[in-house]
Amino acid sequence: MNRVIRKNSLTDAPMHRREVTKLNPNRSPVLLIAAFAAIYIFWGSTYLAIKYAIETLPPFLMAGARFVLAGSILIAWARFSKDYEPPQPAHWRTSMIVGTLLLLGGNGGVVFAERHLTSSLAALLVATEPFWIVLLSWLWLKGARPNWKVALGLAVGFFGVWLLISGQDTGAAAQSGSAQLFGTIAVIAAALSWATGSLYGLRMPVPKSSFLTAGMQMFSGGSILLLVSLIAGEWSSFNISEVSSNSWLGLLYLIVFGSLIAFTAYSWLLKNTQPAMVATYAYVNPIIAVFLGWLIAGESFTGQMLIGAGVIVGSVALITSNSEDKETRDLDIETSKCPNFSTSP
Repeated sequence: MNRVIRKNSLTDAPMHRREVTKLNPNRSPVLLIAAFAAIYIFWGSTYLAIKYAIETLPPFLMAGARFVLAGSILIAWARFSKDYEPPQPAHWRTSMIVGTLLLLGGNGGVVFAERHLTSSLAALLVATEPFWIVLLSWLWLKGARPNWKVALGLAVGFFGVWLLISGQDTGAAAQSGSAQLFGTIAVIAAALSWATGSLYGLRMPVPKSSFLTAGMQMFSGGSILLLVSLIAGEWSSFNISEVSSNSWLGLLYLIVFGSLIAFTAYSWLLKNTQPAMVATYAYVNPIIAVFLGWLIAGESFTGQMLIGAGVIVGSVALITSNSEDKETRDLDIETSKCPNFSTSP
């Protein structure tokens, strides 16, 4: 992997920036298909898995346990990677801040909001994250001014969000209008927090190993989630005997398929195919989430919400495919991982 060592404008510390890698001509088509299937299906299905996990598991306790365990596994795994280096105090500081913004503000907000929203609607609202990336990179990082196509994509995307919000069927979701509005605001705020953490991480020193970086951020953010869970009183009211099998399976699915397998596939794809192709998960994941929510959980949509969903997915595709500036393209790929680990929860 080719890397460019740049000076951090805030601390003058070196930061490792991922550049587009040389493609491997010997890559297996079967592996490519499997890797794309992983980031499309597994990340797209995490929203439904969260819905099942929080049926009987406290939301912050569930999310914290997921990321602490997954992060610990990735940190141990990273020790065997070629680019492993012992983490420095500055790396842990970055991980704590980024992990808090991504996992407490981002993932935690989505997990909490899914108590009031369907998994499908949450996934579609999370798809607004590229909007915040474009706006924050322009206003905060003084990046290139969005061209007219990107500006059009932003305008169309926010119109799609309005269609989703105003078209919600409160009766179908068995939630009051105020609860759904609260959940909607929470998810949009979570997307903004995720975008902020992603951009902040680009300006701060991180380890060379992508596995170690992700593992440290997961472990740090997961620890903060567990602390918030303790403060919120989730631990005192938690009874492990009351946890359903669906919730245990949902948690296990999130750890193994959402955090470990899909992230590994994402990292491999960045080294073996065009970054623009990898970025397509940003608008495939919501489609997968909506389909699975309808097929498995019986989630329904009003006609207006379906139109809004199509508008949002189309606007994300427009923004992703029309970033003319190379710096913006690299930024889109870096900040899109959750990521989960990507923008998916």
